[in-house]
Amino acid sequence: MFDIGFSELAVIGVVALIVIGPERLPKVARTVGHLLGRAQRYAATVKSDISRELELEELKKTGQQFQQSLHDTENRIAEEISSTERVMQSMTTSERLHTTETTGQADTLSAVDTYESPQAELPLDAPVVHAPPESIKPHA
Repeated sequence: MFDIGFSELAVIGVVALIVIGPERLPKVARTVGHLLGRAQRYAATVKSDISRELELEELKKTGQQFQQSLHDTENRIAEEISSTERVMQSMTTSERLHTTETTGQADTLSAVDTYESPQAELPLDAPVVHAPPESIKPHA
């Protein structure tokens, strides 16, 4: 901060001794020391306050980015859900049209109602055997 060497300090001390006098010099030196200590503590407090404010601003910015990311993710999920619902609705509509064309009657069952469990046909005491994935053959 200040580029003061030992020789400059010695000159300042000699001048202070001559101007202030030997009786009052220790009291003035103590007062100056207390004032310098107080100034250093004040500067450290201001520096830590500024540092805390900067960290707080960074945290607020990070929180806002996180909230924006959550909002964007929520919007993407809602779009995917609505897209899937539209596809399911169109599949159900086309299935009803196909049923109406083939039978001449409108099918009133929903897609959930038409699901049939493969285990529903098994007797209750029959064991369920799971085949390994290699034995599953795709239908062509």
